[in-house]
Amino acid sequence: MMNDPEVKALISLLDDSDQEVFTHIEEKLISLGTHVIPMLEDAWSHAFDPILQHRIANIVHKIQFDMLLEDMKIWIHTNTDDLLEGALLVARYQYPELDRDKILQFIATLKKEIWLELNESLTALEQVNVINHIFFTKHGFAGNTTNYHAPQNSYINCVIESKKGNPLALSTLYLLVTKSLGLPIYGVNLPEHFILSYLEVREGEEGNTGRVLFYINPFSKGSVFGKGDIDQFVKKLKLDPQNTYYQPCSNKDMILRMLRNLSYSYQKLGDTEKVDEIGLMIALFSS
Repeated sequence: MMNDPEVKALISLLDDSDQEVFTHIEEKLISLGTHVIPMLEDAWSHAFDPILQHRIANIVHKIQFDMLLEDMKIWIHTNTDDLLEGALLVARYQYPELDRDKILQFIATLKKEIWLELNESLTALEQVNVINHIFFTKHGFAGNTTNYHAPQNSYINCVIESKKGNPLALSTLYLLVTKSLGLPIYGVNLPEHFILSYLEVREGEEGNTGRVLFYINPFSKGSVFGKGDIDQFVKKLKLDPQNTYYQPCSNKDMILRMLRNLSYSYQKLGDTEKVDEIGLMIALFSS
């Protein structure tokens, strides 16, 4: 491991006009990992040459992206029970220094507000009505219909700040709150949409194996509907009905779809660099 003076000496050479020299220094700095980022950021703040600033920013991004790939790989293989961690990893792609505690606090606030309104005598539908009131009426969450494909609709921190998102991101936030309350609500990976299911949990049954009582559409302020509506939706898309269109999906499925949504968003914006990087994250799910 290089000491700080050695690292700073390397950074001071980043403005070298010889491409071969620069490439060697860049590779060395990237190999040193996240501990050199503060020194790189300090050098960026004191740099007046825009080319040097761009080089430094690019190295910082590459270091952070390498770390993100490693963390995503770990999540995929060991931690998919933690949906929040998966959503935070996706958000870290664009916001590597996002405030994790702020997001946790907001989810805890929503949980407490809903918990105060719930009681054991409420039916499943009445519980969802309470959740919807807090989520959509009090806090004003809604589907982003005017800028549906914008990348920020997939980042959980942006959704919390703007109160707008796509069907999957809104469903993810809804799920994070309802799971913390112990409610049997699960994601459903519907084609061209994403919804939630409320399951009937019988004694002896575990997890997401119960019968679906009804479905919830967070993109439409939590509207409730039945299987027949999915039948019509699938028929309209001219698809053959599949079990996965009606039954709960895994957290892994949700995060993979979140990344695919992001890839499509950046593709529409013509940002091929981001599309390629997100492609590397998507590839981890089949490795």
